[in-house]
Amino acid sequence: MSKLMPRQPVPGLEVATLDGGPWRLADQTPANFTMVVFYRGLHCPICGTYIRQLDNLVSDFEAVGVSPIAISSDSEERARQSKERWHTDKISFGYGLDLDMARAWGLYISSGRGKTSIGIEEPALFSEPGLFLVRPDGTLFGASVNTMPFARPHFDELLKMLGMIIEKNYPARGEVA
Repeated sequence: MSKLMPRQPVPGLEVATLDGGPWRLADQTPANFTMVVFYRGLHCPICGTYIRQLDNLVSDFEAVGVSPIAISSDSEERARQSKERWHTDKISFGYGLDLDMARAWGLYISSGRGKTSIGIEEPALFSEPGLFLVRPDGTLFGASVNTMPFARPHFDELLKMLGMIIEKNYPARGEVA
């Protein structure tokens, strides 16, 4: 597993999307940040709540120049089920994240343990959650990586802080190795 550093380039990232085409980080042109939200998958009830919260704030993030996407290692079928079950209609879903790429982003990988509390089988292997803010030049501004589904950044708090970050041109922190 690699450690990404603020102010340094992030790995290239390309995934298929439910929107019908590939999504490439290199093609993104947000005013301020691309927000890459990696989620565990359909099997995770916490992910459903989390991605629904993000879906409700997509236009607010876009209004401050932040372009979000939700990505998992799930198959297209499972990603489509997530979108339908979670009643989302604004957030773009990327799927088929390669686990080597997940590792390159510093995500933790877990092995499946059968059915979850909502009765959905976990994949044999899947990535744990992470949230990354990437500047338009492809460098990392900030990241939050989890080893478990709990204790993720709150989108409403992040949205408020982004206003200050953008207004004050707050620098990326944690850049010293």
